[in-house]
Amino acid sequence: MREFIVEADGGSRGNPGPAGYGAVVFDAATGQTLAERSEYLGVVTNNVAEYRGLLAGLRAAFDLDPTATVHVRMDSKLVVEQMSGRWKIKHPDMKPLAMEASRVFPPERVTYEWIPRERNKVADRLANGAMDAGVAGAAEVSADPVSAAAEVSANSVAGADASRVAAATTIAAKTDAATTDAATTAATKADADIRAAKTVASPGWGPPDMGAPATFVLLRHGETALTPQKRFSGSGGSDPALSEIGRDQAERAGAALARRGTIQAIVASPLARTRETAAAVARRLGLEVTVDEGLRETDFGAWEGLTFGEVRDRYPDDLNAWLADPEARPTGDGESFTETATRIAATRDKLVAAYAGRTVLLVSHVTPIKTFVRLALGAPPESLFRMELSAASLSAVAYYADGNASVRLFNDTSHLR
Repeated sequence: MREFIVEADGGSRGNPGPAGYGAVVFDAATGQTLAERSEYLGVVTNNVAEYRGLLAGLRAAFDLDPTATVHVRMDSKLVVEQMSGRWKIKHPDMKPLAMEASRVFPPERVTYEWIPRERNKVADRLANGAMDAGVAGAAEVSADPVSAAAEVSANSVAGADASRVAAATTIAAKTDAATTDAATTAATKADADIRAAKTVASPGWGPPDMGAPATFVLLRHGETALTPQKRFSGSGGSDPALSEIGRDQAERAGAALARRGTIQAIVASPLARTRETAAAVARRLGLEVTVDEGLRETDFGAWEGLTFGEVRDRYPDDLNAWLADPEARPTGDGESFTETATRIAATRDKLVAAYAGRTVLLVSHVTPIKTFVRLALGAPPESLFRMELSAASLSAVAYYADGNASVRLFNDTSHLR
């Protein structure tokens, strides 16, 4: 059985601040370097960065040989003691990361050792290189409002892989005077983002550090044939696929999210148009898509496939009741806005618990996305009629440990222009 040594480190310049990790895998018998990993994480804490480094190192070792034994060496006493089972894991940000790390290899095949920082130089160098490259690369993405929203979401974790970090390092090595000015501007922006992140992380009279929020990036599906015709298209109708325009919109959204690099998971409504949109994004990000029934569109009953004018002509009384009362159902026993809100609230709570401290893409529909935003704002049900949500648009909401929510972005379509 092969034996690997994994050395990992993570750091945050500000805690929380611009953060990154580094990890290296050695052959225990020969000392040969077998793999290196590094990643810029955006604005997170030291401990989150250290755990992310551990995860990256274990996964790199698993890719080399899933049957191997692993000896982990880190200069983080906290991570070593917690993963060894001697210290309890109390912080909610750490628990899911520790759980993920414990599942990479069977626990009996992994041991942990604390080492002084001076013996962890390779991982430390990789982590600092990732942070340097990430800050330098901020100038390239600063025009992307979705990326900016994610950076300000206190502790959302970036998803850039090692190759992008290496590319950013190469770019940084070739900077001329103009690029230096841009990097200075980026550093100023990063400082502002850190200040904003810390402010948002402690709203009102809350404690100064509530941990990383669960951040939902909300993507409406691309166009179908029914979209430009403005026809009701819920979960009880024909379940149309994306049109050619819709497929192009999905690809553009995927490209924008890949540039942003913060998405860690993708969850989609079960309907065809959302699954197709999510698949296009997933190909760009190298992620799997999880389907959640709670993200489906409202069932519009007998109104499915009809325009607003056609519904007004055929079912005027039912339409007037629906516009006036959130508990009124569309003709044919459709789903009321109240019922949709109850479903979305339950789905929100489940996903916030499942993705605490992480940034997840939810691919859904008009009514569910508007409802996420409405509930976050504490707005009345009639506000649903006062929001415009375009096909393939991006919105973002962050959910904090104290139960508060912050709407970061709404109906952004800059990636489609």
